[in-house]
Amino acid sequence: MEQARTRLSAKGRIVIPAGFREALGLEIGDEVLLRMEGDELRISTLRGRIREAQTYVRQFVKPGRRLSDELIAERREAGKLE
Repeated sequence: MEQARTRLSAKGRIVIPAGFREALGLEIGDEVLLRMEGDELRISTLRGRIREAQTYVRQFVKPGRRLSDELIAERREAGKLE
């Protein structure tokens, strides 16, 4: 696990070191998520969290099944009833 020291600025900002940004693929304007875990602040990328959610959902969805197609079909059926 890599570590780095940084200081909190007067406006509450911190700098994520360049090596960390590069390793995470972060670019200017990218969103990150902040999460408190006990007395630690965890920073994760939005892309990474989406990947985690997709991996989690895949364990409940059979291969070849496309939830997006099912949702679109349901919405079309609901639209017909309106």
